[in-house]
Amino acid sequence: QVQLVESGGGLVQPGGSLRLSCAASGNIFRVDGMGWYRRAPGKERELVASRPNGGSTNYADSVKGRFTISGDNAKNTVYLQMNNLKPEDTAVYYCNLYGVKSDYKWFTHWGQGTQVTVSS
Repeated sequence: QVQLVESGGGLVQPGGSLRLSCAASGNIFRVDGMGWYRRAPGKERELVASRPNGGSTNYADSVKGRFTISGDNAKNTVYLQMNNLKPEDTAVYYCNLYGVKSDYKWFTHWGQGTQVTVSS
């Protein structure tokens, strides 16, 4: 089994910052990539940032220049640094991890979600 545990969400004022973390554990042989998605009320889930191993990071246009995705491969952990937050960033944020398990089967797994609310 693969488990993802997210942390770091909360309430912040516009212009503030938050840092989300997502730690993966379990029978992981190799992580091929990680990413962050979000779902705002009444909207579809959207990609925020992705970080494929050995590839280029990608960001949604709405967060470019404000959010930064990074990772610690040794710890199977991915972070999302969010600066200059705006009310439209309010959403539930989900991390996603994909790769190969110890039994050499491919997998993709989602975190439980963490609420980010940007409001004065």
